[in-house]
Amino acid sequence: MNKVLIVTYYWPPGSGAGVQRWLKFSKYLPSFGYEPVILTVDPDYAAYPAIDNTLTDDISDELKVFRTRATDWFSFYRRDKSKIPSAGFATDDAKGIKEKIIRFIRGNFFIPDPRRGWNKYAFREACRLIETENIKIFITTGPPHSTHLIGLKLRRRYQEIKWIADFRDPWTDIYYYNQFYPTVFPRMLDRSYEKDILASSDKIITVGNSLKKLLALKTPGIESKICVITNGYDEEDFEVVKQLAPDEFTISYIGTLSDSYPISGFLDAFSLFVLPAKKVRLRFIGTLSSSQKSLISSKLPVSSVDFMQYVDHKAAIKYMSESSALLLIIPQHSSNRSIITGKIFEYLATGKPVLCLGPDDGDAAEILKTTKHGLCAGYTDSERILSILENFYQSRHNSVKTAPEEFSRRALTEKLVMQF
Repeated sequence: MNKVLIVTYYWPPGSGAGVQRWLKFSKYLPSFGYEPVILTVDPDYAAYPAIDNTLTDDISDELKVFRTRATDWFSFYRRDKSKIPSAGFATDDAKGIKEKIIRFIRGNFFIPDPRRGWNKYAFREACRLIETENIKIFITTGPPHSTHLIGLKLRRRYQEIKWIADFRDPWTDIYYYNQFYPTVFPRMLDRSYEKDILASSDKIITVGNSLKKLLALKTPGIESKICVITNGYDEEDFEVVKQLAPDEFTISYIGTLSDSYPISGFLDAFSLFVLPAKKVRLRFIGTLSSSQKSLISSKLPVSSVDFMQYVDHKAAIKYMSESSALLLIIPQHSSNRSIITGKIFEYLATGKPVLCLGPDDGDAAEILKTTKHGLCAGYTDSERILSILENFYQSRHNSVKTAPEEFSRRALTEKLVMQF
């Protein structure tokens, strides 16, 4: 069986879409004749925004996982490892001078990101694995985009081995990039790294069409080597979950809700939606910024809203499946058309209707239109949001839709091996 080296910072017990993408690919690659070999960071040295030990259930006993130490630059930021910032500090409030200074240091002295402290250890181990495991293909995945610098260094040493660079998010165009206050030289260095990786890799895979177009503009002549392979859902995750219709009409939002996620328009619509005598509940499950939580609490009656802390993946799927409808919010940014959150595919797998707040011509909206699993509204279009909520409420007794097979992890893995 051919071996594929996957170089990924995020791996269980870390949590999030970045972990699940390559965990699931690794789960199904052997079915298509490829043995994955995983190179990741030792959890004792890792900087994970969240932990989910349930994800280890998808790691087979046969899977080879190699872990190395790293320099944890986040340890200088926070001693409590449970408070490592996610999304590059995007969920942190930066109202005080201390937080602003920390962001400035992050954006100007840790290029491209603080997780680069893993690179020297990972490079040495990657060289050993290439030479001892007879590796013919290696894959790097980012963010953290510093992981791609490992691939760039490996490319210079091993010209004959195929390199696939996986871009799960933009690099210099990511919606929170300017929150680091980067000055001229760090911006130039970031862009230089980005262009070198795009030009030097043999194949580039990414998660959506808009991001493909964005990356293609960075370096002339690379569009033909970029392939879109979205995130997805694992059918096995949903086999043991019952699709229940709650007694109350329950709308759930699962995930991070930072200040980059506009919600005022939705709250205005929801406040009108709950005025009639309806059994209605709004549920937020995950990490909310303090300002977002205050805004929600100020606009809605406490009796209609639940706030729940971060839960593991299995529990998140259970809450999705036990909802009447699901809320998806795309962060507001000039490049938000390219943002496809990982959870959209698990939303689809539940068959429950999805309300998406974001650009109507974005990639996420297109997926919902194509699959007929949801509707999209502008951030401030309270009238349309209210109309969609009423539509979902009136049709709440209809049967759930079938999960679109093309977004299953098995189907996506088959698409991946075509790039090998």
